[in-house]
Amino acid sequence: MKTIGLLGGMSWESTVEYYRAINKGINVALGGLHSAKIAMLSVDFDHIEKLQHKKDWKGTAQILADAAKSIQVAGADFIVICTNTMHKVVPEIETEIDIPILHIVDATAEELVKNEIKTVGLLGTAFTMEQDFYKGRLNEKYGLNVLVPCEKDRRLVHQVIYEELCLGIINQESKSEYLRIIDALIKQGAEAIILGCTEIGMLLNQRDTSVRLFDTAKIHAAKAIHFALQD
Repeated sequence: MKTIGLLGGMSWESTVEYYRAINKGINVALGGLHSAKIAMLSVDFDHIEKLQHKKDWKGTAQILADAAKSIQVAGADFIVICTNTMHKVVPEIETEIDIPILHIVDATAEELVKNEIKTVGLLGTAFTMEQDFYKGRLNEKYGLNVLVPCEKDRRLVHQVIYEELCLGIINQESKSEYLRIIDALIKQGAEAIILGCTEIGMLLNQRDTSVRLFDTAKIHAAKAIHFALQD
């Protein structure tokens, strides 16, 4: 079994879910008292969040590159970054380490393609919904047509993530608003929805809607399990 490197803390609420899902998945696969081999480093999200909103991506990249180097030294065979937004700086991190990063967009896109989805709605932070590092990779590498909410709804989705979900707050009114936004994306032609922030799965699950939800945290964790158990 390979050692999984978890780069977490963005936020810690979703990192906990990664840790739980990966260990459960390894135990199901191997049985007995088996659990995952994990080297984990959790960063202070307050610092990262401030740099994000200052658009200091170089600063965030350096913090995460330093963390990734520490994870590599700790013995990880590959790295899982437990956040969608910070995949923006994956190219900068990759130049600092010698082990692969399991990209969350690739893991998610492979599931969409496998399910023959052509047009997908994307929910996430404003950075993820508006910048090209995420939508561009889905479109250019996998041929997926990506729809995002209108500007007003993007602000709401972003606000709920940072002011509620990252703090572990689950608000039923926010859930209703997210479901309204999903319905609007479906009316625009989305065949499925990417929960493109690792915290959104705390608020929504497949029981809440008839449209197919692709929870990036769960998909990413499952991909990490598969990769760790490969020869």
